[in-house]
Amino acid sequence: MTITGYKYTTEADAQTAVQSCNTHYGIPKSPDSVTQTWCNYNTAELDSPVFYYITHDSSLNVVLGEPTEFEVTVPDMEA
Repeated sequence: MTITGYKYTTEADAQTAVQSCNTHYGIPKSPDSVTQTWCNYNTAELDSPVFYYITHDSSLNVVLGEPTEFEVTVPDMEA
Protein backbone atom coordinates (compact mmCIF):
# COMPACT_ATOMS: atom_id res chain seq x y z
CA MET A 1 0.00 0.00 0.00
CA THR A 2 1.34 3.43 -0.90
CA ILE A 3 1.21 5.95 1.94
CA THR A 4 1.76 9.68 1.72
CA GLY A 5 3.29 10.89 4.96
CA TYR A 6 6.36 11.04 7.12
CA LYS A 7 8.62 8.01 7.64
CA TYR A 8 10.91 7.45 10.64
CA THR A 9 13.49 4.75 11.29
CA THR A 10 13.12 4.87 15.09
CA GLU A 11 10.12 5.05 17.37
CA ALA A 12 11.81 7.88 19.28
CA ASP A 13 11.94 9.98 16.09
CA ALA A 14 8.23 9.34 15.44
CA GLN A 15 7.40 10.29 19.03
CA THR A 16 9.44 13.48 18.68
CA ALA A 17 7.53 14.39 15.50
CA VAL A 18 4.19 13.87 17.27
CA GLN A 19 5.36 15.96 20.21
CA SER A 20 6.49 18.74 17.84
CA CYS A 21 2.99 18.84 16.32
CA ASN A 22 1.39 18.84 19.77
CA THR A 23 3.60 21.73 20.87
CA HIS A 24 2.91 23.72 17.71
CA TYR A 25 -0.86 23.35 18.07
CA GLY A 26 -0.93 23.68 21.87
CA ILE A 27 -2.33 20.18 22.45
CA PRO A 28 -3.48 19.17 24.99
CA LYS A 29 -5.08 22.42 26.16
CA SER A 30 -5.40 20.92 29.65
CA PRO A 31 -4.74 17.52 31.25
CA ASP A 32 -8.44 16.61 31.04
CA SER A 33 -8.96 17.74 27.42
CA VAL A 34 -10.62 15.24 25.12
CA THR A 35 -7.93 15.85 22.49
CA GLN A 36 -4.60 14.70 23.88
CA THR A 37 -2.56 14.62 20.67
CA TRP A 38 -2.68 16.30 17.24
CA CYS A 39 -1.59 13.20 15.37
CA ASN A 40 -0.31 9.69 16.00
CA TYR A 41 2.21 7.40 14.40
CA ASN A 42 1.84 3.87 13.08
CA THR A 43 4.27 0.98 12.98
CA ALA A 44 5.04 -0.85 9.74
CA GLU A 45 5.51 -4.16 11.55
CA LEU A 46 5.44 -6.36 8.46
CA ASP A 47 8.24 -4.45 6.73
CA SER A 48 11.92 -5.21 7.16
CA PRO A 49 13.38 -3.23 8.66
CA VAL A 50 10.41 -2.10 10.76
CA PHE A 51 9.72 1.63 10.52
CA TYR A 52 7.29 4.18 11.90
CA TYR A 53 5.16 6.64 10.01
CA ILE A 54 2.63 9.44 10.30
CA THR A 55 -0.04 9.62 7.62
CA HIS A 56 -0.13 13.00 5.90
CA ASP A 57 -2.60 15.72 6.72
CA SER A 58 -2.10 19.25 5.38
CA SER A 59 -1.98 20.62 8.94
CA LEU A 60 1.29 18.73 9.48
CA ASN A 61 3.21 20.49 6.68
CA VAL A 62 3.95 23.56 8.79
CA VAL A 63 5.70 21.38 11.40
CA LEU A 64 6.97 18.30 9.54
CA GLY A 65 7.51 19.71 6.05
CA GLU A 66 6.53 18.17 2.75
CA PRO A 67 5.42 14.54 2.90
CA THR A 68 6.84 11.71 0.83
CA GLU A 69 5.30 8.57 -0.65
CA PHE A 70 6.44 5.15 0.54
CA GLU A 71 5.25 1.57 0.62
CA VAL A 72 3.82 -0.16 3.70
CA THR A 73 3.11 -3.89 3.78
CA VAL A 74 -0.40 -4.54 5.08
CA PRO A 75 -1.72 -7.90 6.26
CA ASP A 76 -3.76 -9.99 3.85
CA MET A 77 -7.28 -9.91 5.31
CA GLU A 78 -8.52 -12.81 3.18
CA ALA A 79 -8.51 -15.92 5.33
